[in-house]
Amino acid sequence: MSGLVDRVRRRLANEGWSPTAVSVTEALRAEGMILPETAIVEVVTSLRTEISGLGILENLVRHPGTTDVLVNGHDQVWTDTGQGLERTDLRFTDEAAVRRFAQRLAADAGRRLDDSMPFVDARLPSGIRLHAIIPPLSPQGTCLSLRIPRRRAFTMDELVGTGMIGEQALPLLAEVVQRRVAFLISGGTGSGKTTLLNSLLSSADPRERIVVVEDSAELQPVHPHVIRLESRPANSEGSGSITMRDLVRQALRMRPDRVVVGEVRGGEVVDLLAALNTGHEGGCGTVHANSAEDVPARLESLALPAGLNRTGLHAQLGAGLHAVIHVVRRERRHVAGISVMVRGADGLVSCVPAVSFEEGRVVSGLARDALFA
Repeated sequence: MSGLVDRVRRRLANEGWSPTAVSVTEALRAEGMILPETAIVEVVTSLRTEISGLGILENLVRHPGTTDVLVNGHDQVWTDTGQGLERTDLRFTDEAAVRRFAQRLAADAGRRLDDSMPFVDARLPSGIRLHAIIPPLSPQGTCLSLRIPRRRAFTMDELVGTGMIGEQALPLLAEVVQRRVAFLISGGTGSGKTTLLNSLLSSADPRERIVVVEDSAELQPVHPHVIRLESRPANSEGSGSITMRDLVRQALRMRPDRVVVGEVRGGEVVDLLAALNTGHEGGCGTVHANSAEDVPARLESLALPAGLNRTGLHAQLGAGLHAVIHVVRRERRHVAGISVMVRGADGLVSCVPAVSFEEGRVVSGLARDALFA
């Protein structure tokens, strides 16, 4: 069937026809074949899957709990609905089909995916984050990663209901926002950093003006005054790039009450820390780190290549960034604790636990008294 679909697809493309039952029947006749109605419907469905929408992945993506859909070659499709990765029964007909699908999605995002550009990282018009990589870089076949943005921000109470926030932790997290503490949310991929930041920003004072800077738009806080800025990659000629650093600088000129960097993962950390040290209270963002204690080292790895030396980084960390909220994902996503940036006698900053949340209990750490000092 796959060879037949390929021949019909080429004929439709040459004629400029859409894959309707009538056009497919005509194309089959031109190929010297007459098929029963059920087979024609199958060919039409296969063609539409390739030509529009998300094809066989559509139902997975539309599921209200889906956060990620992963394609590992043509015969493995995985999904995450909040309970960890699960393998589905879906599969593409062959490697050529999944490669065409990936190339079409890349084109929808205004990017190219071919032998000269064998990977792509972009955002689809629907807001879905797309990453694709093709052989020979991925020997098992074309691989796709789709990150599905939340359709709405959860309230803090809803996160308590899901178990991500313990009831005892809720007042402390709310106070971090209300006191306009500068903070980062740390954690691994898929741990819920963006989900938590969305909810925290939704609880901010409605009179505040929030300017959000992101590489790919994911944050959608329920708040009356949010400005969203999104970076832009270079075009196929290598020009036109607008970086996160560019946008953080623009954000500072937009009279923000809070500057938010959706994910700190490059030189923009320098500009964010500069903002936090020049009167912009309440700034926040997320960062990938294995633990809150690893955050200073993680920020060093980002800031030093951007031109900020270690001494300058730690001076700005100690003066401008106060707290780190760490989230983990084991059996489920949950907030593990809050730590505080503490400057040592050597001038270097370390992240010291203030409180940890363990099985419904709040356990005080060494920096508990410094949390809201």
